Amino acid sequence: MQTINIESKLSLFSDYWNPRIVGELNGQHVKLVKLKGEFVWHHHDHEDELFLVVKGVLKMEFRDRTEIIHQGEMIIVPKGVEHRPVGDEEVHVMLFEPATTLNTGNVKNERTKETLQQI
Repeated sequence: MQTINIESKLSLFSDYWNPRIVGELNGQHVKLVKLKGEFVWHHHDHEDELFLVVKGVLKMEFRDRTEIIHQGEMIIVPKGVEHRPVGDEEVHVMLFEPATTLNTGNVKNERTKETLQQI
């Protein structure tokens, strides 16, 4: 058990779309990621995802609408729902999701991260 400073952990990396694990609990990973630009459309067959915006503004695109998530707000994307995270400017996000969750869900491409670094 130790205190985790979120800003300090975020200062350890500068790349985008590459989540890092900062904690684990009950089969869940707590991850930090920096986002900028558009991600890929994808869904997760078996996992819900929680996105908590630590800094910036996240646009979560769904096929029928876009949700705007500001700093200090969160959104939960249920399993099976196709979505695409977008950051017009750099966004810092904390993710809560099952340890089995692949960042690109049902899509495998150059942005897929099979193994995540723990910081």
